[in-house]
Amino acid sequence: MDFYQIIVAIIGAFLAGVVNTLAGNGSAITLSILTEIIGLPANVANGTNRVGIMFQTLAGVFAFRQNKKLDLNRSKVIITSTFIGGILGAYVATLVTNEQFTFVFKILMVSTLIVILVNPKRWLSSSNKSFTLSPWITIPVFIAVGFYGGFIQMGMGIFFLAVMVLLAKYDLIEANAVKVFVVALYTILILVLFHWKGLIDWKVGAIFAIGQTAGGYLTANYASKYESASVWAYRVLVVVVILAVAKMFGLFELF
Repeated sequence: MDFYQIIVAIIGAFLAGVVNTLAGNGSAITLSILTEIIGLPANVANGTNRVGIMFQTLAGVFAFRQNKKLDLNRSKVIITSTFIGGILGAYVATLVTNEQFTFVFKILMVSTLIVILVNPKRWLSSSNKSFTLSPWITIPVFIAVGFYGGFIQMGMGIFFLAVMVLLAKYDLIEANAVKVFVVALYTILILVLFHWKGLIDWKVGAIFAIGQTAGGYLTANYASKYESASVWAYRVLVVVVILAVAKMFGLFELF
C-alpha cells in the first residue's frame, strides 16, 4: 500500500466505524476501498474487512458497557441465535461467492427503506423492558439475520436494528449496543475461519482497524451520553439506506 491508499483507508475506515455503530452498512465503504482502491479480490476483501470490524465492535462494546447501555441478560437469546447464524453464514461464505447472495441484499434493503420511512416515531420510542418476544420468533429470525451477517456483513446492522426496534421493542441506542456486542462475538470466530482459508490480508486489515476502532469508540461513547443520539442514529440510518438503494439501482451513474 502506498501513502495515498493508507490515508484513504484510515479515513474511510473511521467513517465506516461511525456508520456501523450508529446504523449499519459501513462495510459498503470499507469493501469498496478494499476492492476498488487496494485491489484485493472480493473473497479476500470480505475476510480482511472483518479485522477492522472486530476492533471497531470491541471498542463499541467497551463504550456502551462503560455507559450502562448494554443489557446482556435481557438479550441472551437474541445474542445466542445471531451468533449461531453468523458462524453458519461465515462457513457458507468460504464456499460460494458474494455475488450469489447480493440479490437477497437488494430485496431486503428496499424493504427496509420502506419500513424505516413509514411512521418514524416507532424508531424513536423508548425501550419496552417489560416486553418479551416469543422464542419461536426470536430464534429463527435472529439466526437468519446472523447468517446474513456472517456471509456478507454489509447491511447486517441495518436489518438487525429493524428487527430489534420493531419486533423486540428495544430503543435504537440499546439495539445498537446489542448489535455491536453480537457482531464482536461472532467476528472473532469468523476471523479464525477466514484465516484458516487464507482469505485475510492482515497488514491491510490492521490499517483499517485503526480508523474503525476510533470511529466505533467515539460514536458509541457519544450515543451513550446524549439524548439526541437516537434522533441522529435514525437520520444516519435513513441516509445510509437511501444511498445503498441508490447505488444498487445505479442512480449515481446518471451524474
